[in-house]
This record gives sequence, C-alpha cells and structure tokens, in this order.
Amino acid sequence: MINSDHQKTEVESEPEQEEYVPIRKRLEEQYENENKMNEEDEEILLGPKATKTLLEQKIELMNQQPLVEQNQISKQEKLKLEEEELLQQLDPLKPLLAVSERSSGVIYKDPIKTGWEAPYRVQKMSQEESNELRKKLHIIVHGDDVCNPIKSFKLLRFPRSLVKGLVERGIRKPSPIQIQGFPLVLSGRDMIGIAFTGSGKTLVFILPIILFCIDEELKMPIGAGEGPIGLVVCPSRELAGQIYDEINFYSAQMHKHGGYPLLRTMLCIGGIDKREQLDGIKRGVHIIVATPGRLLDFLDRKKFDLELCRHLAFDEADRMIDTGFEEDVRSILDFFRHQRQTLLFSATMPKKILNFAMSALVKPVIVNVGRAGAANMDVIQEVEYVKQESKLIYLLECLQKTPPPVIVFCENRNDVDEINEYLLIKGVSSVGIHSGKNQKERNEAIRTFKDMKVDVLIATDIAGKGLDFRQVQHVINYDMPEDIESYVHRIGRTGRCGKTGIATTFINQNSSESILIDLKHLLMEAKQRIPPVLQSLSDPEDVVRDKNGELVECAFCSGLGHRITNCPKLEEMNYKKMQQSSIQGRSNEWL
Repeated sequence: MINSDHQKTEVESEPEQEEYVPIRKRLEEQYENENKMNEEDEEILLGPKATKTLLEQKIELMNQQPLVEQNQISKQEKLKLEEEELLQQLDPLKPLLAVSERSSGVIYKDPIKTGWEAPYRVQKMSQEESNELRKKLHIIVHGDDVCNPIKSFKLLRFPRSLVKGLVERGIRKPSPIQIQGFPLVLSGRDMIGIAFTGSGKTLVFILPIILFCIDEELKMPIGAGEGPIGLVVCPSRELAGQIYDEINFYSAQMHKHGGYPLLRTMLCIGGIDKREQLDGIKRGVHIIVATPGRLLDFLDRKKFDLELCRHLAFDEADRMIDTGFEEDVRSILDFFRHQRQTLLFSATMPKKILNFAMSALVKPVIVNVGRAGAANMDVIQEVEYVKQESKLIYLLECLQKTPPPVIVFCENRNDVDEINEYLLIKGVSSVGIHSGKNQKERNEAIRTFKDMKVDVLIATDIAGKGLDFRQVQHVINYDMPEDIESYVHRIGRTGRCGKTGIATTFINQNSSESILIDLKHLLMEAKQRIPPVLQSLSDPEDVVRDKNGELVECAFCSGLGHRITNCPKLEEMNYKKMQQSSIQGRSNEWL
C-alpha cells in the first residue's frame, strides 16, 4: 500500500521535460555565479572545503606574505619541483628485492632473531639518556624501536679473546658508529651505516658475522660443500682482500685464545685462479668475501648456494651501485631462499641510492655519524694552485711535509706510471697500482706499501675505496677527481682511527669549476682554510639553504655547491650512456 502511494506521488509530481543544456554552457554559468560571490564569502570558503582549487588558495595565501619571502619560497619550491621531475626522468632504480620475492609477493615484517640480548642495565636506559649520548657523539638515527647505544666492549658481551684481538689492533673502545651499530647488528636488525672514512664501519658488520658463524658452528658444524652463513660484498678486489684478512685475524684470535672453532673463510674475486677458490667450498665455508662479478659466476654455475646464508653485508654500497653493479647486486639477492639480515655501509650515501636500498631492508635503521658525504674532521685539507707543467716538480716538495708512507692519487693510468718512473729516478722508493696491472702485481703493491717497504704509493681511485692504511699521514691528490664523493674517499685514506692526517690537493685551470665550488663548501663545512682561488668562485644561483642556514646537498651526489639540475656527476653519467647508445646503434647498423 505504501509503495503504491509513493509511486503515485512520484507520477503526479513529475516535472515537464526541460530543454537540454550543453555541459560547456552549464560550466560557464557556474563560473559566472562564482565570480558574483562577495569577498567575505570567499574568505569563509578558504580551506579543505573551499570551492577554489588548491593552486588558487596557495596564490591567495602567498599574496598576503612579504615580497622577499614570496620570492624565496617560489625559488625553493621551483627548484624542488625541478629536482623531483629530473629524478623521475632518470632511469628508475628497481626495488632492491629478489625476483622470487617480488613475484611471490613475499613481505617480511620483522627482522631476523638472534640469540644476543643487551645487558639489563642497557635495556633499562631511558630514552632521554640514549638521546643525550647520541647527541654528544653526533649520532643521528632514523627507524623504529632503535636499540640503546652501548659504549664498551664489555657491555656488548664480546668474548675476551675477541677483545684481546681488538686491543692488539689498538682499539680499546668503540667508535661512535660502533657504539650504535654493534647493538643493532647483534640484535638482528637491518641497518644502513653512514660515517666518515676511518671511523671503524667495517668492524660493525664483520665482528657480529664472526660471532653468528661461531654460534652456528657450535650448534651444528658446517659440512663439506655447505655454506656460507655470512656473505660480504664490496666493489673492489683490494677492499675484499683487506676484509678477508681482517676476518681471518679475529677468527684466529678467538680460536687461539678462546678455544672457539676456527672459521673457514673464502675470498671470491677476479684475477685469482678459480680452482684455488673452490677448494675452500669443498670443505665447507662459513664466510665468503666477494666482488659481484666472480660471486655471480660461481652462483650461476652452482658451485655453491646461499641456502644457509642469513647475514649479508655490502661495504661501500653506494660506490658499488654507482660503478654499474646495480643489476649484479639484484641478481645476488635472487639466490637467497630465506630471509636474511641486510647491512649497507659507506661514507657517502646519496638519497637516490638510499631510497633504492631501503626497499630490500626490513624495519631498517639508518645510523648517521655526521652528514653523509662530509669529510673526515681529523684530516687537515690543503688546496694549492699548481700549474699543470709544474706538478711533478712540486710533488717532490709536498712529499717532504710528513714522514712516509704517502699516497698519491691520479685520475688515469698514464699519470700513475709517469709519476712512479719519475720518483724512482729521483731516488724515492715508490710503487704504482691501477686497473691495468694484473691482480698479482696489485696485491704485491698493496702488501709492500702496508709493510712499509716502499715510501710512496701512486694509485688511481681503485685504492680510494675503503682501504685501511693506518700509518699514512699524508694523501696527495695529484689531480682533482671528477666528483666530490671520490675526493672524500681519497682523503679518507689518512686521519684514520682518531689520528690526524694531511690531504694536499693540486688544482689548476683544468679543474672543473663546479667541482671546485663543491670543494669550497666542503672546506667551509670542515672549518678549513679556503685559498683565495676558491674564495673568488661565486656560488651558482640555484644553491639553496635550509631553515637553519645550512646548504642543501645535491640529491644525486651529495655535493654542496650545486643542485641535481646541474650535477657534474649526473652529466658525466648521461654522457657515457649517450656514447654507449651511439656505439650500440652503429653496431646494430653494421649487423
């Protein structure tokens, strides 16, 4: 009855059919009606429910601000939009996940569990106490449920035999990156560690991995053909060899003085006979230290697998991605079949690489000691203008600044060989190293220099990534590098473990002005003396400062003197890509 009445009412009240009005005409009428609104109504309608667009509201608010502030905001926002657009136009870095994980939709929500726990007194530290200690040591952390920092090896519950090995190396207390890093890694957390060169980042991952492997060996020994439990990947053969030696040293110390099982470690790098490396796999291996190329070769050929591997560390992670190992890193991850602890460490970590790496980590914690990409404050940086034809002669004078050993960095192989020959003629004991030499020659050069059998090492950037030369007091940049990141890594070969070092850099008209501006601001940040030739350089218009007046770094290379819109490193990368595309195009035409 009710339904029929309702239908009857609708029929009776049905209006006559109106004439059709085009949409465009209706919009014009609506627009005219809105223009007739008075100013008071417009003010009321500002906000989330306003009829105006967000752009119109933003213009309305900006008109109420002083002219100078308007220009500043518009400049910063314009640059920010340009940078975001440029980053989107770059070849996007795919998520750093294994293909199997992406295809099956596997998402790990919790970090792996380990048997380590912090002492009760550390667990009971208040948040205020932890923050005060971090502030004192200039430690910045980002992440959820961050472990409290621990400032002694005793509270970290390191075995006495391991502490004895640390003391033998001259390490009596943890450095800032270790104070926060050790508790995180030992508790199983994924971590990105960023700290200046020579701060002890390598120990943050190798010591926990050693302890994890010994713990697993005590529970169930590794059999023939099994392993590894821990995997360390780094960009250069020399760095891999150094880490391999450090792991063997601390493992031997724990075996000799503590009676723990002696770990079997394998060095997996190019330039060495594969049969020698595979002999270790036959007996079973606990830790593998590798470069990406040789590691992938063995994994593809099924010489070993990562079935038991639970701990993965990337040293100099950003340099690995920048030097073209991105796809190799992703391919390595695809060989994992279970969740692992992932650790990334470097002195420089641009936002582009940081965002890329975050995709592979579970509840990651970022530990930053100082600004990412900042120079080591224990290094005295001296910049001198030297004409190209006077470099060799002036190099002899610079070598007199400090006692040997000294490292001289060059941009190309020819300069390395030329300088080495010149110094030998002048009676200076020296040795050269570059990628053109075979691995045996490179290893011999590093060994003789570390044993202080020669006074000077002349090298390209292959010796500038993570290598530890504790006795070096002086680094000379014979050529200013092509990007500021390489400069930071080079000068970090001195001033290590709290010691003071000197870095002398030659510049002249051949040096890029953009790099020199970056260098100028890096010196200013480190409160170093700025030579007149750098002071005369004016900053480009697009340099931006934050609310605290600090320079905003480039999102691509962490340089302070430019933005990503005119980043020299990005320009160089694009130029190389164009060359490769051109060569490939000509090859296709020929085929």
